[in-house]
Amino acid sequence: MTPPRQFYLKTGLHVPFIAPWSAETPLPYEITKKVRPDGREGIGYTDELSHADRRNSNLWVRWPALRGRGKPDLAAIHPLRQRQAMSHMLCMVCGNSTFNDDFRRWGHRHLFIARAVEGHPIRDGEVTDTPPVCLPCAVESVDACPHLRKGHTAALVERAEPWGVAGIVYDPRTLRRIPAPADKELTEVADEDPAICWTLAARDLVALTGCTPVDLNDLAALSTAA
Repeated sequence: MTPPRQFYLKTGLHVPFIAPWSAETPLPYEITKKVRPDGREGIGYTDELSHADRRNSNLWVRWPALRGRGKPDLAAIHPLRQRQAMSHMLCMVCGNSTFNDDFRRWGHRHLFIARAVEGHPIRDGEVTDTPPVCLPCAVESVDACPHLRKGHTAALVERAEPWGVAGIVYDPRTLRRIPAPADKELTEVADEDPAICWTLAARDLVALTGCTPVDLNDLAALSTAA
């Protein structure tokens, strides 16, 4: 796999791989009822291209891939690059594979970081839309990201197993959008939930298992020593 091109802010920090750019605006669409590839009824596009618009029978938002054009939106997430990063375990910041030397050194585990919620560590069974991160980018992120500077947690994770998607859920009868929970931008829907047939997916969700909390400074020191 060819390493992705890197883009930087004037400060010298990375523009995250999963950040959208101003030229990458969502494409217009019209929702209708359709029979999904798996035989179940659900939503579809009126002008659907099944090979491009679905993954695992689930309908996905249409976003162009024009990385590097315009200005980056550091507070947002590009749906398809997030999905790519989660599917292939790419670093969410630089876009390179996290199946690297550190992965092998850490006993075939990936590094995940998250904002600390009431000081809780990343735990087994936790569901997340945040892809893994390589160690140098993790150290950069906790220094650069205002949310992570307020408090973060990190863990080495054995498995990131598919759990579902986050997206916009439509009413099966009226095809009207069902509002997301008050504290969420999108609604999280598990793969086994019938509502997934009526969900326009915008992010992949995984469940983390085999989680070992770590301190990034200690991890960086060990990596340097190696």
